[in-house]
Amino acid sequence: MSRLRPLYACLITILLICSLSPAYAGERFTDNGDGTVTDHQLGVMWAKYDNQGDIDWRGAERYCRWGPPQIMGKYDNWRLPTNQELASLYVRDKSYKGYETHCGQKVKMIPEIELSCGWVWTSEVKSITARVYNFQRGYHYMELKRHWKAYRALPVRDLQEGK
Repeated sequence: MSRLRPLYACLITILLICSLSPAYAGERFTDNGDGTVTDHQLGVMWAKYDNQGDIDWRGAERYCRWGPPQIMGKYDNWRLPTNQELASLYVRDKSYKGYETHCGQKVKMIPEIELSCGWVWTSEVKSITARVYNFQRGYHYMELKRHWKAYRALPVRDLQEGK
């Protein structure tokens, strides 16, 4: 009997870990109820909505720097996201169907954040181009900064104490 105790303890521990892991998986994002979503994995806060219209890279950079109008002044240090940050929001699970945006594209973005179209500007620039993340197909590419049709700005900010 004493030989079985460590085995039982190990089995119980494994069962607990397996039963709790789905709960932890669902806790990556918290909808704050104020137009923002906290991403606990990356330690950032996202705007719940993009800018809701076509925008070139310079306009996207300005929009993100000042923050979404509905939450302007409530938080500071908004910025354009990196390509890696945006890629982490793409759902690669084949069973996830995604949702349709206002512009008619089907995107595989996490459901906590609502895009109005599937292409989002990043902070990564090279001369007259900037990187764009495609949430319709889950890849990125460089595009001229002056292009605006169907491109969106999705503000993000690093979490910090106090604000």
